[in-house]
Amino acid sequence: MPDYRRNRVPGGTYFFTVNLLERSSGLLVAHVAALREAVRAVRARRPFHIEAWVVLPDHMHAVWTLPAEDTDYSDRWKAIKIAFAKALPKTERLSPVRAAKGERGIWQRRFWEHTIRDERDYAAHVDCVHINPVKHGLVAREGDWPYSSFHRYLAEGVYAPDWAGQGVYDIPAGERGA
Repeated sequence: MPDYRRNRVPGGTYFFTVNLLERSSGLLVAHVAALREAVRAVRARRPFHIEAWVVLPDHMHAVWTLPAEDTDYSDRWKAIKIAFAKALPKTERLSPVRAAKGERGIWQRRFWEHTIRDERDYAAHVDCVHINPVKHGLVAREGDWPYSSFHRYLAEGVYAPDWAGQGVYDIPAGERGA
């Protein structure tokens, strides 16, 4: 198995970008209930805390904190991807390689991960998660996108009602995710 040189901090907090194979697809929002169920089932077996999450049509961003002494976010993502794929009918196009390996043609094989370094980094990446629907032109305001933890942050008073991505671009360009 390849070594992708992933950073592993026990009990760490991580920012992720996970993409569908077909980047023009709307599969994630079309089947958001199946995705939510996949996440719920994996969390029941392998707990993690969801700090922030946004589901876009063809990719998603999340910030998770793992339990103390746990570093295995890769198996959690693998399990989420598998559970989601199993919930969908087999209608996607398959390359000969994927077909030969018995794989589905839903997800990109890898994901992007960034270990959160400090409070400023945490805040910037959570903001990045929440600004993404606006960044991609899906809505004019963050609160208009239904598949986001933005609404929780607003209800808890973390964001003011007029919040509009303040601080998001404090993240260096190479660390922002898609």
